[in-house]
Amino acid sequence: METDAVHALASRDPPRIHRLDESVVNRIAAGEVIQRPVSAVKELVENSLDAGSTSINVVVKDGGLKLIQVSDNGHGIRREDLPILCERHTTSKLSAFEDLQSIKSMGFRGEALASMTYVAHVTVITITSGQLHGYKVSYRDGVMGHEPQAIAAVKGTRVAIENLFYNMIARRKTLQNSADDYPKIVDLLSRFAIHHKNVSFSCRKHGAAGADVHSVAMSSRLDAIRSVYGASVANNLIKIEASDANPSSSVFEMDGHISDPNYSSKKTTMVLFINVVSTYWLLKPIDTEDILVSLLAVFFFERLVECTALKRAIEIIYAATLPKASKPFIYMSVILPPEHVDVNVHPTKREVSLLNQEVIIERIQSTIELKLRNFSEASTYQEQEVDCSPVSLVAADKVSPINTSTSGSQKVPVHKMVRTDSQAPSGRLHAYLQVKPSMHHESICSLNSFRSSIRQRRNPKETADLTSVQELIDEFERGCHSGLLDIVRNCTYVGMADDVFALFQHNTHLYLANVVNLSKELMYQLVLQRFGYFNAIELSDPAPLRELITLALREEDMDPEGSENDDLKEKIAEMNAELLKQRAEMLDEYFSIHVDPHGNLCRLPVILDQHAPDMDRAPEFVLCLGNDVNWNDERLCFQTIAAALGNFYAMHPPLLPNPSSGDSLEFYKRGCAEEGKTSVSGEDDIDEELLSEVENAWAQREWSIQHVLFPSMRLFFKPPASMATNGTFVQVASLEKLYKVFERC
Repeated sequence: METDAVHALASRDPPRIHRLDESVVNRIAAGEVIQRPVSAVKELVENSLDAGSTSINVVVKDGGLKLIQVSDNGHGIRREDLPILCERHTTSKLSAFEDLQSIKSMGFRGEALASMTYVAHVTVITITSGQLHGYKVSYRDGVMGHEPQAIAAVKGTRVAIENLFYNMIARRKTLQNSADDYPKIVDLLSRFAIHHKNVSFSCRKHGAAGADVHSVAMSSRLDAIRSVYGASVANNLIKIEASDANPSSSVFEMDGHISDPNYSSKKTTMVLFINVVSTYWLLKPIDTEDILVSLLAVFFFERLVECTALKRAIEIIYAATLPKASKPFIYMSVILPPEHVDVNVHPTKREVSLLNQEVIIERIQSTIELKLRNFSEASTYQEQEVDCSPVSLVAADKVSPINTSTSGSQKVPVHKMVRTDSQAPSGRLHAYLQVKPSMHHESICSLNSFRSSIRQRRNPKETADLTSVQELIDEFERGCHSGLLDIVRNCTYVGMADDVFALFQHNTHLYLANVVNLSKELMYQLVLQRFGYFNAIELSDPAPLRELITLALREEDMDPEGSENDDLKEKIAEMNAELLKQRAEMLDEYFSIHVDPHGNLCRLPVILDQHAPDMDRAPEFVLCLGNDVNWNDERLCFQTIAAALGNFYAMHPPLLPNPSSGDSLEFYKRGCAEEGKTSVSGEDDIDEELLSEVENAWAQREWSIQHVLFPSMRLFFKPPASMATNGTFVQVASLEKLYKVFERC
């Protein structure tokens, strides 16, 4: 019977070969290019980088299955290109096969967006420079669903991918666990952030107030790693470099950072970027003045890839150095000539093929091995007893040998020596002050001793491309005082001189700075620079606008006990609350000030990380929004709202007096603050609970000034020329002049 079946099959005609329907072909191809949500994110982020973006923001819902939204501030897409934007093999990156030899971008096939339209619903909003409005288009199966619609848009492009794999049931079921793919997206953005240090990245879950990846443009690679992976990683890294310029074996340059033997982790983190650059630059020395021009001309693409062979080779070296089960952290950027790299070997461009790969890996492996061996041999440990009192630290600083320069360097004259060390506690003002012992001393000291580097959540350069906002930004940038800018960029915080003025040092000069004016102007500038891109602070209890405005009006009233104007106050409060409810959508979209339909203030923007406004000043802020904002003129509207936010978020002194000042304790005796009475019972009548709360508020303010205001000021502040004459900055001492005074004595 089996023989009969075999004969029957043999006698049948062979099956006909037919051409698959184009939609089937496209869907199969899409499944190869977009394997998971993280694949779509990678393609979109690379498109944003190719567009010259300096800010890229990613929003993800349900691990990317419900929504992936990537927004950038790149050059945008022309309107005439929108009809073919999502067709397969349409690209602006190359026009001939030979162009692959000098590809200058990360994408080149023109398959990514097309593939997404076959497995998801794609919406694009874009605007190019000089346009009055942007365009919105939806795509499905590679075809534009409707004519481009005019729409208000910010600079760049926003691509939204919804319902990913809606027509691939098996694929969607295997990816239902959203907790599995979102960490992959966060890891991907983290890797991009440390390599593209001049671009800011943000990644958050849809609806979340905070983001899981925040990076801003950094001046150094190590700072970028610190901002993304933390100080525990950055503090244990070694700079590494390797190269070979022998055309017969291999031509490459590698630089990066690897973890030292003190670092320990449960899994290997390897970030590898392949950069293609002209052979001319790698082999031929060029004049210093020509370097910048040459680099701009020859640098092609920077691609995040995987190399299993290189990773395994490095892990073998670390196996002999690290404790058992510990894994290293590796960041590498490898520069190669274009003819030594084949970029067209993987649908997702995750892997590339390298010429003489074994030789390159061997060179890198030998360099790492030598670096780790030298590090272990150079590691020495000294033991000594340390007296941590300020006096002993100052004395030790005077006798310690601090000049470690070579004999060839010149000695700095003593009257020009900059003495302040921003890291040493003895260099700060409070180290020399006598602090009265109190029951709260321990908590205040622990607060002051806490050290953390500020992490900005948003690159100030990412702005909404509204003409009025850009005009306001240009206005304060043009009015920046160059001398003050240099002082601000290179100053060292010393301490608070009183409730309003802080002492800081620049070179050999000592200055007083009005922190209220400084912080107010800084917040104003940041509001405009981050226009439309704020994270939010969720209020635990929504605050009714009407009650806040009424409270502010009563505080302004010269006769608060009089009741004749109560009806007028109520009407003003009701009108202003209604006005803010009408403007709620704009306030939420541009400033993250959320007012719910019931007239409650629910959310406020994050202008600086680790800093929140003093909510005691919320009534004044809401009243200012209602009374002072010019809602009819766009430019004045944004300017006055930014000014109101700047005043609200400024680091004003707390409303209650500083307990550390001499006469203020009398205020905190029970009944004195409210009734104006004088207590005769002594210290026992002090309201300890109120005193503790106020002490914490003042200590928190000083911490914020040192660790939030001054670091942010160095990075972002553009001091206006008026601050040179209005008393915001005052020079109080100069080391050179002091020496002249002492010489006369």
